[in-house]
Amino acid sequence: MRARVIAGGVVSSIAVLVVGWQLGGQPAVTAPAQQSTTSGAGTTGSSTGTTGGSSATGTFTGDTTQTRYGPVQVQITVANGTITDVTALQLTNSDGRSVQISQQAAPILRQEALQAQSAQIQSVSGATFTSEGYTTSLQSAIDRAGL
Repeated sequence: MRARVIAGGVVSSIAVLVVGWQLGGQPAVTAPAQQSTTSGAGTTGSSTGTTGGSSATGTFTGDTTQTRYGPVQVQITVANGTITDVTALQLTNSDGRSVQISQQAAPILRQEALQAQSAQIQSVSGATFTSEGYTTSLQSAIDRAGL
């Protein structure tokens, strides 16, 4: 009887792990991302366009944020004080898995930023480092735009 209970526990644990692993390939939106700090080395950013409160127009590049899995940098396009596009110039790339995670997370983060019109966006589950770097770079681009 005791062996049957142990075997049942092992089987159920394996089933939970398999389901979690399968769901891990589908990023889900979770709590807001925490802001991370940017590294002084390699931190660059430029902007073009005009600012002036809510009438900002142009393209603004955020700082490069160094994460555990590589650099993240975004660029925003602003028209009349509204963010109309967010482009990821760099995403985490330390290995194949981090590239895959970034490719899955980038469209979700972009959509969140466009909807929120700010860097106060939801983090993508399973892409914590990418999400944090993205929001940090996004905030610096928004600051450059004067939004």
